[in-house]
Amino acid sequence: MINTFSRFFSTILLAACSFFSASVNAALPQELDGKELPSLAPMLENVTPAVVNIATEGRVRQRQSPLFSDPFFRRFFQIPDQPIERKTSSLGSGVIVDAKRGLVLTNNHVIANAIQITVTLRDGRQVEAEIVGADPETDIAVLKMTAENLTALTTSDSDDLRVGDFVVAIGNPFGLGQTVTSGIISALSRSGLGIEEYEDFIQTDASINPGNSGGALVNLKGQLVGINTAIFSQSGASHGIGFAIPINLALRIMEQILDTGEVKRGFLGVSIQDITPELAEAFGLTKKSGALINKVLKDSPADKAGLLPGDIVILIDGKKIRNANDVRNRIGLLPVGERIKFKLLREGKEFELTILVDEGTSKKIKPKVTSELLIGVTVGDIQKGNPYFGKVKGVTVLEIKRGSLAWVSGLRTNDVITSVNKNPVKNLEEFLSSVDKKNDSLLLRIVRGNMATFIVIKK
Repeated sequence: MINTFSRFFSTILLAACSFFSASVNAALPQELDGKELPSLAPMLENVTPAVVNIATEGRVRQRQSPLFSDPFFRRFFQIPDQPIERKTSSLGSGVIVDAKRGLVLTNNHVIANAIQITVTLRDGRQVEAEIVGADPETDIAVLKMTAENLTALTTSDSDDLRVGDFVVAIGNPFGLGQTVTSGIISALSRSGLGIEEYEDFIQTDASINPGNSGGALVNLKGQLVGINTAIFSQSGASHGIGFAIPINLALRIMEQILDTGEVKRGFLGVSIQDITPELAEAFGLTKKSGALINKVLKDSPADKAGLLPGDIVILIDGKKIRNANDVRNRIGLLPVGERIKFKLLREGKEFELTILVDEGTSKKIKPKVTSELLIGVTVGDIQKGNPYFGKVKGVTVLEIKRGSLAWVSGLRTNDVITSVNKNPVKNLEEFLSSVDKKNDSLLLRIVRGNMATFIVIKK
């Protein structure tokens, strides 16, 4: 009886093992109901070689303790009279958009403060890259590298995107290596987030994490529609709310950088505000969308075109204007010299005006500096519109070349220089005279934000 039961149990056990073994070794079905299973793999095989990993190394000047800034203290304790520097490193992503020229689009914050940039390709090759130019206000940077057999992504018209379109995010989160996530477009034209100076984001629920910055957002055809740039999170992890810069905007910025080496902002010459429910009622509006013009600068492009205070902007180049931020983005992201069409509401009647976008009233002056210490620095008088105008006397730093001696020493764009070697300077002429032929060292007092400090520039 026992032997019979044992033989029966063994037979059942062997059958079960054979069944599970067959199940484990069986291949996944290639078809379902006679149709091939959908997969992103074929598209990704063509796309992923164009998405690269970017590693940077840089140096940041640290502010010394007030105790260490005392020259007597440093001499007494024999502390070297040298600024404190801290090495920095960062990881991010980038997208090859021109294989022939080796051009890579990424975020400005990925390469900020970088003195060395290494691009790792999908096949494992590592290539040194240089910065062609960057625009912090839109967080776009253009890199250039020299390598053979590069793959570039084709681009799609990001203006054609719709909420609900499927998209795929590709990047290098947390330094893990190339990673792919998928989702949909959750919203378009997101702005007012305080992430960048000019915002017109694509919002997606495709997971974007630290390290994805600068990576690709592609559609299901494998076409580039955006550059991943930020997440909305209270913990630093992805919560399904990520933002990408539309590729149309990124390409416009890249073209300006390649053509002129800088991005010139469009200038309209108006002050605008959102339409509140109270203003909507006062102006007899049924909706509170649009932007109200409350001031027009004399001789500005807006003044020459005929705009008046009290006009309400409802469309720019056929695109609906929801608030004042929309107007600011539309103008600030347009290249200088372009004509744009406004649809306005004045005293209850609609009409159209065409305005030529200007560069603005703040002209950049490239000084003839004879000091080798300030090579790569562009300064100018403090103009109207600068928050320090009328409050501080000096010159403002309009541009500074990344990696220059002044930049490494801590000087930055928008700094206001108020004295040179302890001598006050009131304007550009006095500044140029103060730095003329001084090639050993310069002691500059600068105002930055709500603080003032001294920096030393020397070889």
